[in-house]
Amino acid sequence: MNHDILVKKAKEAMANAYVKYSNFKVGAALLTKSGNIYTGCNIENASYGATICAERVAYTKAISEGEKEFEAIAVVSSGGFQTYPCGICRQFMAEFGLDIQVVLEDGEGTRVHTLKELLPEAFTTY
Repeated sequence: MNHDILVKKAKEAMANAYVKYSNFKVGAALLTKSGNIYTGCNIENASYGATICAERVAYTKAISEGEKEFEAIAVVSSGGFQTYPCGICRQFMAEFGLDIQVVLEDGEGTRVHTLKELLPEAFTTY
């Protein structure tokens, strides 16, 4: 699949971010191996530990619909720079495989990494 479609979907999802505290919006679009796309945005909370990142929102939506195999995820932010998934998101995504492509966009271009590149020596039970 063309990464441009994922980036577009991630930007659309970013518009729905609830960022009352940081004002830093993030959007994600997750492509499953079956060809479906699930989106997510970050949702902040006054109890900061209850905040959830866009990547995990997209994954939980997909998983709750029965998806368990993923191809790529695009991540965008309102910061205007390539925004990498945080450590918690990287570990969460690793549960479902390290070969997923992570597509980052900054308005001027994209960069693609595998999750394994972003999380070397990940903790897994497989």
